[in-house]
Amino acid sequence: MSGEESFDAFYRGSRQRLYDCLYALTGNAAEAQDVVHEAYARAWQRWSTVGEYADPEAWVRTVARRVAVSRWRRARSALNAYRRAGPPQDVPGPNPDSVALVGALAQLPPAQRTALVLHHLVGLPVADVARETGVPEGTVKARLSRGRRALANLLEVTPSEAHNV
Repeated sequence: MSGEESFDAFYRGSRQRLYDCLYALTGNAAEAQDVVHEAYARAWQRWSTVGEYADPEAWVRTVARRVAVSRWRRARSALNAYRRAGPPQDVPGPNPDSVALVGALAQLPPAQRTALVLHHLVGLPVADVARETGVPEGTVKARLSRGRRALANLLEVTPSEAHNV
């Protein structure tokens, strides 16, 4: 029998016993399935060695128990960290001006929108915007100018106010 066939036979003959064992240990069906799957995956990777053991099922069961304990410890550590730090603070929603700006930007051609965002929101100089977008500086300046004008119309502000966006 080939290695694949012997592993398949081993898996079919032991999977239910192993699942039942881990379900009883963890008390959680999904967790039991996950750790059993992980243990069988590790057994398959080492099947040429594990398959020669007197009791390969004991090896897989031990691996599954260790995986379950490791997950339990990780979850306990996360819970303790959460308790120490407390719940995350509420993040305020976007203000109406931000929503209006993003909505207006979405109506601009992508090249103008990119130039405006990189220059005004990210704070890159024109030369860096040109380098990042792969166009000449003059093109970036034209896109910024046209974009500011279009944005001013969309937001119903004067062009000088749009320059400060």
